[in-house]
Amino acid sequence: MTDTAARLLRLLSLLQMPREWPGSELAERLGVTDRTVRRDVDRLRELGYPVVAALGATGGYRLTAGSALPPLVLDEEEAVAVAVGLRVATGQAVAGIENASVRALTKLEQVLPAKLRRRVRTVGAAVAVRVDDGPAVDPDVLTVLAAAVTNRERLRLGYRDAAGTVSRRHAEPLGVVASGRRWYLVAYDLDRDAWRSYRADRIEDPRPTGARVLVRELPAADPADYVAGRRTDWGTPEYRAEVTIEAPLHRVAGRLGEEPGTLVADGATSCRLTGTRADDPAWLAARLVTLGVPFRLHDAPELAAHLRTLTDRVARALTPPGP
Repeated sequence: MTDTAARLLRLLSLLQMPREWPGSELAERLGVTDRTVRRDVDRLRELGYPVVAALGATGGYRLTAGSALPPLVLDEEEAVAVAVGLRVATGQAVAGIENASVRALTKLEQVLPAKLRRRVRTVGAAVAVRVDDGPAVDPDVLTVLAAAVTNRERLRLGYRDAAGTVSRRHAEPLGVVASGRRWYLVAYDLDRDAWRSYRADRIEDPRPTGARVLVRELPAADPADYVAGRRTDWGTPEYRAEVTIEAPLHRVAGRLGEEPGTLVADGATSCRLTGTRADDPAWLAARLVTLGVPFRLHDAPELAAHLRTLTDRVARALTPPGP
């Protein structure tokens, strides 16, 4: 590769960073004169790269979005990070992303230098990605949700609960969270006057309204903590849930509500629900029963009380009426 070609690739790599580069700084990075930088920028423009220059003391060169995707220039660490991310993405619950990730990874590996290809394949051989047949998120839905969060715009959406009933919601989105193989939208529900986390695979037809969201205090450090149940609204009554469920983790995940505490595998055929919750213990008691598998309580007095109530109710329903 000639010095000029190598320098152009280095210049392109710098310009692909999201910032403006003063010509003097580019010249210092590349070890050339300001005049050479200007000539190299003109060469990139001739090749179709949309490089713009802003005038003034704070101006500089930057690469803007064009009508076509130009070749990306990645350094070694960036290339490995992208390849590993694509491999992990094959197991994410987004419809169609598995095949798209495999295609992109194949294209990337074809152009990687041998040394980097070995690094990527070493990681790929050691890392197993679990893929199951659980519900997948429509990528168009994720795009609308992410855009509403970025634009701070209210949404109207349909939401399907665990029983399949769809209700309309009017919400102020704050963040989109990926947790395990689930995606969640954390938003303020205007109809219920409360913060909520919605499973993205249950969201239907989200539409931005154009209205701006209000500044509200989330009762958690961030949306990810809110989904994980790490909240700061200590005024909400909480209760402990220590339950062993005789079913594999993948059969239970996502079936105990949007904030299931800490659900971890407890061997190959069971899992364990631990931690504190701030939802209705009667609801969780009913959900545990409808799992259709055996379970045992360890330290859950509130759940035990509601399960006794359910047991009495069922017993009365099965008792023949008196004469």
